[in-house]
Amino acid sequence: MFNLDTFKTYSRAVAFGAVAISAIAFAGPAKAAPVQLFPFFQPLPPMAAPQPIQPYQPYQAAPSQVAPSEDQDTVEMPARFRRQTVSYATREAPGTIIIDTPNTYLYYVLGNGQALRYGIGVGRDGFTWSGIQSVSKKAEWPDWTPPPEMIARQPYLPRHMAGGPGNPLGARAMYLGGTIYRIHGTNAPETIGKHVSSGCIRMTNGDVTDLYSRVNVGTKVIVLPMTERRADLGAATR
Repeated sequence: MFNLDTFKTYSRAVAFGAVAISAIAFAGPAKAAPVQLFPFFQPLPPMAAPQPIQPYQPYQAAPSQVAPSEDQDTVEMPARFRRQTVSYATREAPGTIIIDTPNTYLYYVLGNGQALRYGIGVGRDGFTWSGIQSVSKKAEWPDWTPPPEMIARQPYLPRHMAGGPGNPLGARAMYLGGTIYRIHGTNAPETIGKHVSSGCIRMTNGDVTDLYSRVNVGTKVIVLPMTERRADLGAATR
């Protein structure tokens, strides 16, 4: 006959054994390799150390290109055309400018028998002139507008050129009365000592800047003719 109590006891034993076996089976692999319950979570990378805070630096624009120095003439000048103080006998008052056209010198009268002498370039054959004028205007890095007479002879010239290192008038200009002539710098210092211009008086940029600083509007300017060839009053005093 079927014994109910015996069956119940047997069933509990079988169930207990199954649970025990399952627990052992689950524990064994767990010791060998832990099960990743959430494999889709990746570990975070290590955080970098915080960077030190830099002090505030105000904005600084890139430096603009600077124009060449006004006294930086690259051509080596003959000694006699370099700016120097010389003996010079004249009755003209200190501060007067005398253009010695044939000898290509400009004298700035100092007084007491001395003058500051500069080498210059003057008008070519047919373009020299003489007379007495005065400085009517001064300009730094002047614009250049060739006069109609010059354009008629040289139609390829620009009608206007802004001032700057490439401008034929150079670093400074002193305009002479109501004429078209000027005492000015040059971007061709190799022409100093020569008869090459259309009547203007050329100086190196360094020399014209020096003279410009000494001259005022109204300064008397005497331009000697080509026929008046004075001796090279020459001995430099310093």
